[in-house]
Amino acid sequence: MTRLEGKVAVITGGAGEIGKVTAKRFMEEGAKVVIVDVSEDALKSAKQQLGGEVVTVQADVSKEDDVKNYVDKAVEAFGTIDVFFNNAGIEGKVSPLTKQTVEDFDQVIAINVRGVFLGLKHVLPVMYQQGSGSVINMSSVSGLSGSPNVSPYITSKHAVVGLTKAAAYESARHQVRVNSVHPSPVNSRMMRSLEEGLGTTEKTLSKTIPLGRYAESEDISNLVLFLASDESTFISGTQYRVDGGMAAL
Repeated sequence: MTRLEGKVAVITGGAGEIGKVTAKRFMEEGAKVVIVDVSEDALKSAKQQLGGEVVTVQADVSKEDDVKNYVDKAVEAFGTIDVFFNNAGIEGKVSPLTKQTVEDFDQVIAINVRGVFLGLKHVLPVMYQQGSGSVINMSSVSGLSGSPNVSPYITSKHAVVGLTKAAAYESARHQVRVNSVHPSPVNSRMMRSLEEGLGTTEKTLSKTIPLGRYAESEDISNLVLFLASDESTFISGTQYRVDGGMAAL
């Protein structure tokens, strides 16, 4: 259980389900962890649940000063950043494209795209300086295909693919790798919100997944851990699906 021994990991959206489960896995594998979230209360709760040597930083990932601050806090606490799980995101409003407002669209893009961009902008120089590092950007199966009534979300997750490829290309000469992960529906608060907006249920949506169930947060963290570890040192610029077989459809 030492795949991340001596490494420092930063996780945005760290107080959410996937963020907390991944933080726990990282800690079990020897990493020192910084979790970042917009909710101070959620961060306090997450820190209590995780225990151990966890640093928490409140931040709105769409604001550059907040992003610079969480990067600075991580470096101040642990000296560097070896792993960056660029995970924060929101689902936005469920509505046909013609009914989406500019304000709703901009909010999703601000968190899901600008937030990923700013994280890359300020974390990568730390990794470049040491000549190593792994970035895992959170996208979705919706970043590889279309889906109705969530156009801002679809747009944002496709944009993450482009950012991942551009960052991977630029970072290769520094021996820093950048990949994206693309989950199917995950058993989480976000899916409860989407189910309500779409007027459907987990039972119904699970029928669209060949393995017949939603992903669990642990399913996502297993892949993120692999990409964070030295087992993936020759993998960069790649899109990894965790989709229960949806790619086979």
